[in-house]
Amino acid sequence: METTAAARTNKVNGMSVVSLACAVVAVAGLVFMGLALLAVFAVGAGHVALHRIEKDGSRGRLAAMSALALGYAVGVFGLATSLWLVFSLATHS
Repeated sequence: METTAAARTNKVNGMSVVSLACAVVAVAGLVFMGLALLAVFAVGAGHVALHRIEKDGSRGRLAAMSALALGYAVGVFGLATSLWLVFSLATHS
């Protein structure tokens, strides 16, 4: 039985949904310090989702790409904020 591209694209990749959920919680976690750590999981799950989507042709590429963008943005912002805090405390002590 031949598998067509249309038949393969009906299923939404679950990992892309998980990665997007982690990214949204990580963005909200910027306000509540500690939850921004979920950005790491959002990035990891986003990369896994993209690989699976490319492999099996499922849907969810936009969700995975959005999760990667949000996850990396939260990670960079969190790192920059942490470095600023450390250097600020070190110079004022």
